[in-house]
Amino acid sequence: MKKALLTVLFLMTPFLLMSQPAFKALPELSFASLDRNHIIFEGDSSSFDSFFAKLDSVCLKGEGRVNILHLGGSHVQGGTMTRQLRNDLLSMGRGFGQVDTMDAGPGFLFPFSAAKTNNPSHFKTRTEGSWKASRCIQKEPSAVLGLSGIAISTSDPQSSLKLVMEPRNRVEDDVTTSFDRMTVLGYSSAGNLTPIVVGESGDTIPGTAGDSCWVFRFPEPQDSVRIALAGDKGEFTLTGIFLDRAASCGITVSGVGVNGAGLLSYSRCVDFERDLELVRPDLAILAVGINDASGPSFSADVFKERYKALIARLKSVNPDCALLFVTNNDSYRRSRKRGYYVNQNGPKARQAFLELGRECGGGVWDQFEIMGGLESMKKWESAGLARKDKVHFTDDGYFLLGDLLYNALMEKYVEHLNRNSL
Repeated sequence: MKKALLTVLFLMTPFLLMSQPAFKALPELSFASLDRNHIIFEGDSSSFDSFFAKLDSVCLKGEGRVNILHLGGSHVQGGTMTRQLRNDLLSMGRGFGQVDTMDAGPGFLFPFSAAKTNNPSHFKTRTEGSWKASRCIQKEPSAVLGLSGIAISTSDPQSSLKLVMEPRNRVEDDVTTSFDRMTVLGYSSAGNLTPIVVGESGDTIPGTAGDSCWVFRFPEPQDSVRIALAGDKGEFTLTGIFLDRAASCGITVSGVGVNGAGLLSYSRCVDFERDLELVRPDLAILAVGINDASGPSFSADVFKERYKALIARLKSVNPDCALLFVTNNDSYRRSRKRGYYVNQNGPKARQAFLELGRECGGGVWDQFEIMGGLESMKKWESAGLARKDKVHFTDDGYFLLGDLLYNALMEKYVEHLNRNSL
């Protein structure tokens, strides 16, 4: 028996060593500290063992599913960084011979353009009828909000929306995406309006009703869908959409972000945990913070307290969820008298993130230092990687950040593979 086990390990070792993800090529940036592109662990890292074990199952066996949540504000609502990270993760299947089994579907999303705000970059939305929006950045949102932090409502039975999974600014590594199951989250109030799917020929597909959701199943993979309404009165509120492949293994990467949102904003999302059950993340990439640290009243202690409350909500859904904190990017503030001036809260927020990683058993991806530290945002702007507001990045900047985060994550995964091949 012992001899047979040694034989198996001998045969597996070269396979594990040869089958590894390819790292993304990075540009040379003299003003950045790309040599610091690592995930920092100062506390317990055991939750990542569970995450990497699930990744092993997908990459090495073509079995199981890994769910990743990227949570933040406007950096995430725009979708470009999340999209690039997803492309990188799905394309790494080439190194494991699992190219056709990595994509488990688009994941959780929201049709932002229906709320008259910028839509994520990996899909398009077209609407008919009149929709009104409610957001978690409002002190008293008019709708009951869930994971997405935003909702749209209509009382017009003729209203509809169409989703098309077609990225704008398609890039070489874009992974085409499709789904055969859709869960529409929301609720009807004071009436009978409920969502239905309308096919190209005009035929309708009813959903199976659940707890404030409707599940639609399709016989063939879809890359677009039109959601309409059945009923003739009342108001329907949509709070999110989850798209996946029911029978597939692989990876889903769900980006959740609302322009201007901070930790207090997400505390207003009453149905956060209920919706999170759909995603049930194995890894939560926590990038909330740029708005919390934007003003002069920033308190690191309050920031940490609010983060720990958010983590408790995440852990109530999946206690084994690995946590990866993303420190704020360097940023600037603007006033009429001073013009643009550097936000001195950057180092304070960075230190709070490092403490959260140590105290909560999470990893920290130190975006602030990787960028080059305080006042580096102007240099990223000069290089065409950041916008003139000196808070947000250009598409090229977000693509680069996605590649950097992927490389840092894969560095730890390769360590895991090599450690477990011995």
